[in-house]
Amino acid sequence: MFFILSKALYFFINPFSWILILFFAYLFFRKPAWKKRFKISLIVLLLFFSNSFIFMEFERLWEIHGTPMNKVKKYEVGIVLSGMFEYNSDLDVLSTRRGVDRIWQALTLYKKGKIKKILLTGGSGYVTDRGLNEARQLKEVLVGWGIPEQDIITETKSKNTYENAVETKKILTRSYPHINKCLLITSGQHMRRARAIFEKQGFEFDTFSTDLYTGPKRHYYWDQFIVPDVEVLFNWNGLIKEWFGYVTYAIMGYL
Repeated sequence: MFFILSKALYFFINPFSWILILFFAYLFFRKPAWKKRFKISLIVLLLFFSNSFIFMEFERLWEIHGTPMNKVKKYEVGIVLSGMFEYNSDLDVLSTRRGVDRIWQALTLYKKGKIKKILLTGGSGYVTDRGLNEARQLKEVLVGWGIPEQDIITETKSKNTYENAVETKKILTRSYPHINKCLLITSGQHMRRARAIFEKQGFEFDTFSTDLYTGPKRHYYWDQFIVPDVEVLFNWNGLIKEWFGYVTYAIMGYL
């Protein structure tokens, strides 16, 4: 129930939804005073949420920065959180999202000997069945690329980050009790929430952030200050979703 409710609520925390609501309110309200208010609000929201500089500064406050590869220690297992792929049922293949950098970096860590095994956690984050079972399907791809099957551990039941931690803990406790410390691999934007949840489950781990928006140093181009960018509008959705998720999980006692 919590899983379905959280998915429904995401619509109302999406800035694009707010803009749509204001747009239709502007169209259908007849009183000039209200139309003016909706128009001004719509313009302000569009300018604010499409500004790259503003988004990056808010992102910088939230995102957990990355670790240079040469400073990463050696670990028995790297835990890679799902949310990297969609499933193309027409072609019967996985299709990548921005978060695919998680597995890209995990494979680099594996090839460099920083992690001995890759643990893929997550089945599908959709409410309905869309043919996606991310951990299982990704394992098939990796084995096809030549990664030894015994070096890939899968957890296929979980649907969200809390379940990722709970189900992964069960697998490691049951089948790999000798593993004392892991490397948690996920997006920098997602890492703050993921880290708190895994800590709550009693994991001993370090973090490795991927697909980062920001870094320790600021560097902007002139157009990022003044030119609206539609893509930034959708980037806000992911950041606000993390804020909402963190607060919700805290209320539920998950972190």
